[in-house]
Amino acid sequence: MILVIDTSSAKSALALVEGDTVLTELLADSGRTFDTGSAASQLLGPNVPNLSAVAIALGPGSFTGVRSGISFGLGLALGLRVPLLGLGTLELVRARAPQPVTALSEAGRGRVYYLAPDGRTGIGEAIEIPAEWPLAGWTRPATTAGLLAAGHTILEEARLLSFGGAAATMVEGAQRVAYDRVKPVYMSPFGGLV
Repeated sequence: MILVIDTSSAKSALALVEGDTVLTELLADSGRTFDTGSAASQLLGPNVPNLSAVAIALGPGSFTGVRSGISFGLGLALGLRVPLLGLGTLELVRARAPQPVTALSEAGRGRVYYLAPDGRTGIGEAIEIPAEWPLAGWTRPATTAGLLAAGHTILEEARLLSFGGAAATMVEGAQRVAYDRVKPVYMSPFGGLV
């Protein structure tokens, strides 16, 4: 069993997966009221000793959100002495879509981090996001309104694979991260990954 944690965007998600099966998952609004530990406890129940690995979204995303998910996941993996796996936030979003999409993650102040199907990455306001493909990802209501006002098409949540379903497809090939080498992924204001 693998616990997957993503606290990097406008929503936080945790899933418990085994192979390609989603055992359970939880999705909630991110922010000060979201408690990763309580959510993990609710999701795991008595299954903590049965974890074989912990997978964490490394970003890009909210500075505090990325770090809180990484910190909790790292502490849990270290405490249980199980492997820690790193996943890209935008790659997780892309894995949820049944078609090519520009994957988004909330960046704050009406901006989003994005990963287009052609490999372009960046951070920008609605008018700066590639418009060739529909968009997918969790954004705040004001950001979503700005994207729609700029003429973008956003895939509805119902048309996407669940977070847990996408995570289950990605953990098999996820990169193992040494406990002392965890590095969040950030984007500079000029669009490059840092």
